[in-house]
Amino acid sequence: MSGGRILRSLILGAPGSGKGTISSRLVRDFKLKHLASGDILRNQIAEKTEVGVEAEQYLQKGQLVPDPLIVALISSELTSVKQNWLLDGFPRTVSQAESLSQTQEINLVLNLDVPFDTIRERLENRWIHASSGRVYHTIWNPPKNAGKDDETGEALIQRNDDKPETVTRRLKLYNEMTLPLLDYYRKLGVLQSFHGTESDVIYPQIKDFLEPFVSDFFKK
Repeated sequence: MSGGRILRSLILGAPGSGKGTISSRLVRDFKLKHLASGDILRNQIAEKTEVGVEAEQYLQKGQLVPDPLIVALISSELTSVKQNWLLDGFPRTVSQAESLSQTQEINLVLNLDVPFDTIRERLENRWIHASSGRVYHTIWNPPKNAGKDDETGEALIQRNDDKPETVTRRLKLYNEMTLPLLDYYRKLGVLQSFHGTESDVIYPQIKDFLEPFVSDFFKK
């Protein structure tokens, strides 16, 4: 890292777009610290920080944590990170993005543009073995016996989040919330979208873009 600069980046993508896979490869190849918003929330609560204690009160009541508090949680965590980072799962709205920009200058936003039909096929055909977490896919990675775990023979289940009606609702909500967010970062000149139907196709595009970008960033 040159001159003490820190690369502050975000990754956006619909549920099932492959953010986890892409993020793990970015961490490996570019030494980025992957920060998931859910993990940050849990960390702040576990460490009983001031904002963590306040957030926990909402969660215990089954309520959503208000935007200003979520921004404070994320910002509190980010200020302590002294290496290049990739934030996943936040911001979700333009309002959150505007608040985040008051404490952190975002240098790059990576958007995974995967067709919704591909995501539906990916999620709706996914089944799991509840006790072990083993994941199957009826098209790409089917169990030896339909509906049964390969090792135990126990019945597989489909997570509520992967059921067709839920997938459709989640994608619709994501689309409504994220399109304005993409416009926001596009106007700031930091948005880069990558298109494809497979992580193995999308990631080489991202890597080819990032290698010169990172090199130039630290020369400035």
